[in-house]
Amino acid sequence: MIPQTQPLVTKQAWQIALANAINDPKELMAQLGLSEKLTSVDASIIKQFPLRVPQSYVNKMRYGDPDDPLLRQVFPLIDESYSVKGFVADPVGDSLAVTSPGILQKYHGRALLLTTGACAIHCRYCFRRHFPYGDSNPLASQWQQTLSALHDDATVKEVILSGGDPLALTDRKLEAMVNDLERIPHIKRLRIHTRLPIVLPERIDQQCLHWISNTRLKVIMVVHTNHANEIDPTVAQALDDLRHADCLLLNQSVLLKGVNDDAISLSSLSERLSEVNVIPYYLHLLDRVAGASHFEVSEQKGIQLIEQLRKILPGYLVPRLVREQQGEASKTIIS
Repeated sequence: MIPQTQPLVTKQAWQIALANAINDPKELMAQLGLSEKLTSVDASIIKQFPLRVPQSYVNKMRYGDPDDPLLRQVFPLIDESYSVKGFVADPVGDSLAVTSPGILQKYHGRALLLTTGACAIHCRYCFRRHFPYGDSNPLASQWQQTLSALHDDATVKEVILSGGDPLALTDRKLEAMVNDLERIPHIKRLRIHTRLPIVLPERIDQQCLHWISNTRLKVIMVVHTNHANEIDPTVAQALDDLRHADCLLLNQSVLLKGVNDDAISLSSLSERLSEVNVIPYYLHLLDRVAGASHFEVSEQKGIQLIEQLRKILPGYLVPRLVREQQGEASKTIIS
């Protein structure tokens, strides 16, 4: 008898690029000619929250510039090792908002699903960098319980796929998940929070576009970009493909010291988003997660920056300055 074998699964281009992402600070410094100019955080912290950055994102960084705004977002600086009062593991109360396996419910009418802990890029300011994803993954073994909880709550009109990054999952898993969700009649909208179209644009391939364009749910994709330099022609094409798949495209940014904390950077980002048909939606004040204090910009400066933007941009290109606060019924609009 000829033994049965499992069919070979061919990896897609985005999966290969993800597997080849850089995870060694020394390799990243060497590529950018910065071996003598940056000091990485202690190895124990990198082990807890490793460096991860796709090569295509590295290619957009300026050679020899330790202050490059894209590099600053991902490089594990020694500043992360400092313990700063007020910076904690769970700055927005995610653990208290878990109502069922994988479901976070903070706001009326919406339920957020923590689909995975995986991301294509590890942003050093990530507010979930300490989150115990292993305890809250609805796809692992409790998906039916998650679906039952959503089905029983008729107030939920919108499901938000988050993580990690939901687009780090395969299209097969995502399509099956969406098929299950659209069988719940009171769910009308599917919101996807993702950074992959920005940092790994090859992720937006035909298989991805197929399930997005074939659901009855209204799809809103909230991408995350902080600087105009992140949006090159390949990113622009990925966003255009999503728009033609009938996605409403919004952007959320985080106000970050040394990255985008000046009016020129923020206005350039809004102008670039306009060019690629993405609406500047939110500009978040930093969530005070442990290890990210060196990114914090004061609320007062944030307000001043928004006032400057209103003087140089049309109103629809000025994002709302917001803060997420534990226990509040919505995002707190600062300006």
